[in-house]
Amino acid sequence: MENTNHYFYVLECNDGSYYAGYTVDLKQRVKKHNDGRGAKYTRGRTPVKLLYSEMYETKSEALKKEISFKKLPRKAKEKYINEYRSNTEG
Repeated sequence: MENTNHYFYVLECNDGSYYAGYTVDLKQRVKKHNDGRGAKYTRGRTPVKLLYSEMYETKSEALKKEISFKKLPRKAKEKYINEYRSNTEG
């Protein structure tokens, strides 16, 4: 049985694009992206800002979420993130 938390996360890059990923250490992963040591996609798009994260009990669940999110069109991604923000800020 795993004792590790698994995270699906969404970053906003400095060009306004989104990057979705998976990690077990959210704080460290965002730092790596901003240090230019993260995904190739984000290296030329720093600084990045964490917009959204979800914690899962298994790696499989988190990766499934990442894959499904990446398949969404831009407008659907924006709606998903905005709904999350309205639920956490209200």
